[in-house]
Amino acid sequence: MPKKKLTKLNDYQITAPGLVSLEVRSLEIKNRAQALAEITGVGADEQGCRLMAAKAVHRVLKVSGLTPVQANILKQEMLAKGGEAAVARGVIDGSAETSDVLLMGTLKQYDALLAKLKMQPFGLARLGEKIREVLRNLEGRPVFRLPCRDKELTIGERTLVMGILNVTPDSFSDGGLYYDPERACARAWQMVEEGADIIDLGGESTRPGVVPPTPGYDPVAPQEELRRIMPVLEKLILQKLPVPISIDTTKAVVARRALEAGAHIVNDQTALRADPEMAGVAAEYGAPVVLMHNQRGTEYRDMLGEIIQYFRESMEIGERAGLKREKMIVDPGFGFGKTVAQNLEVLRRLGELACLGLPVLVGTSRKSMIGKTLNLPVNQRVEGTAATVALAIAGGADIIRVHDVKEMVRVARMTDAVVRR
Repeated sequence: MPKKKLTKLNDYQITAPGLVSLEVRSLEIKNRAQALAEITGVGADEQGCRLMAAKAVHRVLKVSGLTPVQANILKQEMLAKGGEAAVARGVIDGSAETSDVLLMGTLKQYDALLAKLKMQPFGLARLGEKIREVLRNLEGRPVFRLPCRDKELTIGERTLVMGILNVTPDSFSDGGLYYDPERACARAWQMVEEGADIIDLGGESTRPGVVPPTPGYDPVAPQEELRRIMPVLEKLILQKLPVPISIDTTKAVVARRALEAGAHIVNDQTALRADPEMAGVAAEYGAPVVLMHNQRGTEYRDMLGEIIQYFRESMEIGERAGLKREKMIVDPGFGFGKTVAQNLEVLRRLGELACLGLPVLVGTSRKSMIGKTLNLPVNQRVEGTAATVALAIAGGADIIRVHDVKEMVRVARMTDAVVRR
């Protein structure tokens, strides 16, 4: 039987018609588990799969605030392991007071680097542990149960939907539609029927920029805030609402009264910073806390880096008060201390928050970033909200905080079908 001929084309041998052709394509490898699956898929032996998986995942990490000595050692060690590191020009001659370092390498190279950093002075052993923690967080969190006092949420299995219930006379989104307690309770039950996993009850319209107050924001006294929320909360608890109730407040006295009455979560728009007693109250009642980024002004040198540092500081505040890290959730604070362009950048780079290892809550619903982008009033922002919700879930959001529950539940389920396999 004659052999099938090969045809030569531009120095590349391709098979004649009827045989399998050669193809080249790229793969997006996000973590070690995906790398192992792809390597196993080509038929490599078991031992080879394990050895090669760490070489298929590339990470770029930014380390900030190092001395020239630290930066120089870190760079040389990374280069010695086959990776790369970028430092400030003044590191070599010591003219730079501090330097950021951009580390670039595979997990295999990081493993070797971390082993070496254990033996280094100048605080580099401790830095190595921080790098190890970030790399571990980037591998993804397992699905876990989050105790919310007498209720429980499953984080990571699917996107959770938090329904917004503002019992204020001046909310930007509903203009006081649910200021009446009876209407508010009816709306809470309606949102649960539409698929809400959490109800977020708030009695103060902060407007973006609660710290410090911006024009149009009138601080509400604790007594008035309690007067608004407590009748609704008490009735919903008495009615045995089947989902956890979150209290959207920055005041420890309000959080305490709400938790005493049976609330389950504290949603603090100042990330435990406005009231020094807030962290202790949440810890005392064992309630999860949402830490939202919120700063004065919109000036940043390194926006995502500063947001992440802000969260780490708030996490330390919580832990010092006895609040467990596994009870914390982070919210990048869309509309708070950010321009429209900055809000869009945070949404685009949302995945960078994964280095914290905490669940991420995103609240873009009907916000001005949508209105200004599409030039639409509040009551016409559902499609814009849907787009931001889908992108947030694709970027790693675990919880979405929304007004239009029915519509956004559908968006979340469709997006989950793509990104949560």
